[in-house]
Amino acid sequence: MKTKILLKEADMPTHWYNVVADMPNPPAPILAPDGSPITPDALGAIFPPAIIEQEVSSERWIPIPEEVREVLKLWRPSPLYRAERLEQAKRVATS
Repeated sequence: MKTKILLKEADMPTHWYNVVADMPNPPAPILAPDGSPITPDALGAIFPPAIIEQEVSSERWIPIPEEVREVLKLWRPSPLYRAERLEQAKRVATS
């Protein structure tokens, strides 16, 4: 099993995967202090529009803005390390 994974700059992802699109039961909406679902307009006081769009999206793949990809290239690619001990602990816990 490969532990260290090196990603080439050319292989940098262009989209984020939105797991909510594949969930059989999507999570409950974000709630406002009064307990009602918060609206995208209310989120606008805290978050930029692109983040709100991602948060409420039901699309499976969300494009990563070019500006973000350019910044990520400053620190990437850096190696990813497989969490083998975490995988082992999970196997033990579920058996």
